[in-house]
Amino acid sequence: MPDPKASSGLVESPENIPPPQLGPASTGNLITDSFRSAFHIGEVPCARNSLLSGIASGVGIGIIRGISVNPVVAGNWAMGTFALVSTVSWMMCVNKIENEQQVTRKAIQGLPKQLGLKKEESSKE
Repeated sequence: MPDPKASSGLVESPENIPPPQLGPASTGNLITDSFRSAFHIGEVPCARNSLLSGIASGVGIGIIRGISVNPVVAGNWAMGTFALVSTVSWMMCVNKIENEQQVTRKAIQGLPKQLGLKKEESSKE
């Protein structure tokens, strides 16, 4: 039999929800943490898509520039394009996730009010 004093399952304060852990836990050693993080790059939100976009863009620009200039200059263009596209893509994706989380927090904060109004409306009828 459920306890009537138990919480209703609603979150009292969305600010108290801890953020999800991105990758493996930190050991405090920079070199060890760097290698462990590199092996778990797929667990970082937006990393996979951003890196793939950067790689595809860098290869495309590198090939296009490689037709008209020497390979060293084409490689510089490819690496610059990779870095720029990956960074911008990752920033846009993280911004989108933050906006979604903000909308979710607002919905969670407004949920008790909506539930309270529904209870009052049904009791008035």
